[in-house]
Amino acid sequence: MKNKVLFADMRTSTKKNIFDKLNLLLEGVEIKSRIKENSLIAIKLHFGERGNTAFVSPIFVRKIVDKVKQYKGKPFITDTNTLYRGDRSEAVSHLTVATHHGYSYSVVDAPLVIADGIRGNTSVKVTIDKPIFKEVSVGAELFHTDNIISVAHFKGHDLTGFGGTLKNIGMGGASRQGKLAQHSNISPKVDRKLCKGCGDCIEICSQKAIALIDNRSNIDQVKCIGCAECITICPQGAIQIQWNETVTNFQKKMVEHACGVLKGKEGRAIFLNFLMNISPACDCYGHADAPIVPNIGILASTDPVAIDQASVDLVNQEIGIFNSALKSNFKEGEDKFRGLYPEIDWEIQLDYAENLGLGFREHKLIHI
Repeated sequence: MKNKVLFADMRTSTKKNIFDKLNLLLEGVEIKSRIKENSLIAIKLHFGERGNTAFVSPIFVRKIVDKVKQYKGKPFITDTNTLYRGDRSEAVSHLTVATHHGYSYSVVDAPLVIADGIRGNTSVKVTIDKPIFKEVSVGAELFHTDNIISVAHFKGHDLTGFGGTLKNIGMGGASRQGKLAQHSNISPKVDRKLCKGCGDCIEICSQKAIALIDNRSNIDQVKCIGCAECITICPQGAIQIQWNETVTNFQKKMVEHACGVLKGKEGRAIFLNFLMNISPACDCYGHADAPIVPNIGILASTDPVAIDQASVDLVNQEIGIFNSALKSNFKEGEDKFRGLYPEIDWEIQLDYAENLGLGFREHKLIHI
């Protein structure tokens, strides 16, 4: 089966600018028929870590908001908190970064909502019955919303080869507990050299899995449920993730969480990939390295697998930029993501998503 992927390149004119093309993409995926009057529409994106500049510009998001409002939907801009400690690990700092990056109400004309709450623990367990997980933990507001519009900045990634729609939904839609489940098979650890024995983690632990031993925190691996709240609450940064998952399993776990985020949204999800400022690594870094290929355009689809496959194909058709992080595969048609990360098989996420019924790698690319 070939699902449609619509593609708008970067060429513009006085008669048709890039926003006109974005409008055509949204109309092409039949946004009107997917939105009911007064329905709540989550526009899921990545605000970018402080210091990063490659994230999708809010001026594009404003046009998506305008289109949703045209058809009487109620849009809000959203993301979930990060698993790692940083400027987006809790909602107050997260929203501050978003505002500094231009995502203020005056720009996007929609409220900003952190989908998993103030500390990343506002979540819903979604039953999926997949090979790895029977249920996954996703951001509550993504679960409760009527529609999802995924707005992904397409780029390289050091665990998945590339990051696009599947990562924006699967990793970006998971709660902190869901993120930890993807990255690790075991509970967080305590760096006893950093721990001061303040007890903050003991107070926050709902399972009473943390106790002081010799005036240092200790986590009971049996009682711990992996909610990861202790990671962000620790003022010393002493409680740390054990990054022990393999690349293959990580990608599969990410895809299964995408199944959880999209469950119940059949026919009510739209996916956009922005192939601009195609940086070599995730927007979670506090910097954005030089792009690996020139700007390409914007893609839209109702198939999350097809749009990521089409995005990979378009990137690989380009000639790589030599003064970038690319190590090899500069020629047209060569695999740019294996040129970045030779050891990463990015096809795992696409094959697994197709096997789970999320979509199809084979697609029909329509150049508008």
